[in-house]
Amino acid sequence: MPLKYKIDILAALREAGYTTYRIRQNGLLSQSTLQKLREGKGVSWENIATLCGLLGYQPGDIIEYVSDKK
Repeated sequence: MPLKYKIDILAALREAGYTTYRIRQNGLLSQSTLQKLREGKGVSWENIATLCGLLGYQPGDIIEYVSDKK
């Protein structure tokens, strides 16, 4: 996948005061989305928007394009 995360999103959420328990309890992100973030897999634009709102980031602060071509 040519898009990858530039930061450890779960660590950034913890630093901002969001535990995975709090995220799930408040319905901010689903358990499956949290698992995808742990595994470095892609999530929906809606989830990227939620992360940007929680962290005060822009999408470019979270993800980057990395060419597959060598």
